[in-house]
Formats: sequence, structure tokens, C-alpha cells
Amino acid sequence: MENVGGKCNGAMQQRAGRRVVLFPVPLQGHISPMLQLANILYSRGFSITIIHTCFNSPNHSKHTNFTFHSIPDGLLESEASTADITAFLSLLNANCVTPFRDCLAKLLSDSSDEPVACVITDAIWHFTQAVADSFKLPRIVLRTSNVSSFLAFGSLLLMQEKGYLPIQESRLEAPWTDRPPLKFKDIPAINTRNPEDFYRVLSGMFKETKVSSGLIWNSLEDLEQSELISFGQDFPIPVFPIGPLHKYFPASSSSLVTQDQSCLSWLNTQGPRSVLYVSFGSLAAFDGSQFAEIAWGLANSKQPFLWVVRPGLVRGSEWLEALPSGFLEAINGRGHIVKWAPQLEVLAHPATGGFCSHNGWNSTLESICEGVPMICLPNFGDQLVNARYVSHVWKIGIHLENRLERGEIEKAIRRLLLGTEGKEMRDRIVNLKEKVYLSLRHGGSSYQALDSLISHISSF
Repeated sequence: MENVGGKCNGAMQQRAGRRVVLFPVPLQGHISPMLQLANILYSRGFSITIIHTCFNSPNHSKHTNFTFHSIPDGLLESEASTADITAFLSLLNANCVTPFRDCLAKLLSDSSDEPVACVITDAIWHFTQAVADSFKLPRIVLRTSNVSSFLAFGSLLLMQEKGYLPIQESRLEAPWTDRPPLKFKDIPAINTRNPEDFYRVLSGMFKETKVSSGLIWNSLEDLEQSELISFGQDFPIPVFPIGPLHKYFPASSSSLVTQDQSCLSWLNTQGPRSVLYVSFGSLAAFDGSQFAEIAWGLANSKQPFLWVVRPGLVRGSEWLEALPSGFLEAINGRGHIVKWAPQLEVLAHPATGGFCSHNGWNSTLESICEGVPMICLPNFGDQLVNARYVSHVWKIGIHLENRLERGEIEKAIRRLLLGTEGKEMRDRIVNLKEKVYLSLRHGGSSYQALDSLISHISSF
């Protein structure tokens, strides 16, 4: 499927004489899509400059076609943590205003040969709209998640403003009538020490996106047509659903963590569609008892599994010391555990039959693109919305519904890998995979949206 969305098969197009400046949020799930977008724009003739924070700096050597500029983020050692993600993002939005403005001013003063067409910043960087406006520079927003979760965040913000929160526990299973098919328990809230941080970031994101020069989605019309229509009713700006961004070119890693390639050799020894891949992304965390339930669910299913247990996944644990006593003996070599995996290659491997996921949008979209059905174990935020769409809209996965219990996990694994229900989900997700493929071909929805985006940037 790679190289299907651009007009640059073979040699890259000639430089357009215009430069685009991109600014990713320094989290794994945000850096990767921004760098993928940068590759796409570079292939269409634009020169690329990446401004980035010192925290989670991308590896410059992997992207030699781009110019990188690092700015100070003002984070103290005690603040350089994503444990409270909204406090972290709120602090960065305050700290980065002056460094970003100074960096952009210097780029603009040095850009006589290659004028800057626009800046493209993550939606979370809401302060960048005012900075761009001060230079009379168009700002396009990249939303690295999907349309459905963005609409859910908008509804959440309205509920907060009207005083409808928090939702009583007795109502959590009730339908969220403003956002079907979601339930109230799918409200994409994020636990934080200071809820005001969360709503400040959210409010800023919505307000400044609405006055931007356009919005790029890492999603596609074929997945979220009705949601895109709903979005357009409230946001009168150009939209470009050009996803999936990772499918325009052969997989190249922008991982901030070293990937353990040994798992690919291990997968080569397994049968077709027999392995459950288990990974909960770069931010999720469990306590020891939850981790043990997952472990015993995997062991008791008697199915082969590849499990990513990154350092920090278990609160208070360095790595595998949190595994329950007797677990390794019980699996008897049937599982393979790594600190981090090359996820795109794992999902594309013929031995991978299912994905137990936190349902971050990158992971969800990557699973769809490889036709791998899911077990949904969302943690917070947009993951809750994504999981509901996987299980109840696209019907390509099993939602554990917060039942983090070994028996439920074992049952879900066997349903997905061995049961008729799992086969039906696999058939549906393979059909979605084909729709994604067609969207990126000439005349497809994402292909056309990318053409529109290039024309839009070129018009500035």
C-alpha cells in the first residue's frame, strides 16, 4: 500500500521554493504523525523545517532531508514527566510561547530564498495561533487523533461549562445522547491533579483551531464521513482528511524508544494468525494487581502472545519483577516479552492474529490498515472513544468494558483468535483495510484531500 498517496513514485518532485515549518507536541503518538506529514509534504516539493522541544527530541539523523531547530521548553527535571499529562501540556503551552516566537522570527528573517508558506502545529499547541497571527503567517492544525474523539472532547467541554459534570456513577452505563454510540463512561476525560489544566488546554485547542487556516486529520472520509459532516457544521474552516499518514511511504521509525527486533524472528516461528500482540502504548500505566490479571489472562488462554512491557508500564516497577509468581512456568515458552516492538512490522506479520490494545488512535488505525482485529482496553482520553467505535460502530474488536479480570481477558482472547465471532471481525476489518487502500489510490478520498491540501498551502 505504501507510496500510493503521492505523485512522487521514484524521484522526489522538484523543490517548490517554499518552506513549511512544523511543530509537533513532544509525545510519541504526536511526533510520529507530524514527521510522517513532513515526509509527505517534502515529497510534494516543499522544504521542511521542524521546530521541536528539548524534551523528547526527535532523532535528526533519521530525517536528513529536514532542517531541525530545538527550542528550550523550560521544564525542570521534576516537571519533565508525563505522569500528569494535562499538567505537562498546560505547562509546555505556557513555557514555549517566547522560544517558539523567537525561533520563528529568526526563520522568517532568514527565509528570503525560500519564503515560509505556513506553519503546521499540533492542535494541542493552542498558543501558536496568536504567534502565527503576529507574523501574519497562516497556521494549519494537525489533529493526530480522529474526528470522533474531537467531537466528543467538544461535547465534554460544553458539559463542563453547563455544570453537568461529574457524571453520577449510576449513569455511567447510560447512552451519551449527544454523542451516540458512546456511553457516559466513554467521556474522554483525563485524570489530573488540577482539572482546570485539562479544560484550559481543551478550550484553547477548540478556540484556536476554529480560527486557523485549516485542519489536517490523520483519518479518512471512508471511516468517519458523518463525523466530518458534523465537524464542518461547527468549524467553518478547510479540512483535509488525508490519513492514514503512515501508509504513504514504506515504514520508517520515528520511535523515541529502541525497538526490539527479536520479536520478528520469534513471530517467524509461529503459525498464521495465531499470535495475540499486546501493547498499551507509551503512556498507559497499571498497578501491580491489574498487571497480574492481564498476565494470567494471557497464560490461561493457552494462545501464543507477543507482549510489550515497557519500563514504567507497571506503577512502582522497573520492568518484569511485577510478573506474578509461576507465570513464566505457566506459559512454557508460549509468549515473548519485549520492552518495545516495531509495531508496524508486527501488525503486518502473517503470524499476528489479534491486537490487545489501549486504542490510541495511531495503534487503532495501524491495526485497521493491516486487517488485525482488536481487544479493547482503553486507558483514558480519546482511547475511550476509539474503543467504542472499534467495538460498536466498525465491529472489528471486543471491548472489555473495564473488566480487567483474568477470566474475561482469557475469554476475549479465545473469542478473537479461535471463535466464529473473531473470524467475522477479521472479515470486517479486512474490508475496512481495502477501503483504506482505495482511499489512497488515485481518485480516492484521501488522495483528493491531499491534493486539496497541497493546493491550499501553495495558495498562501
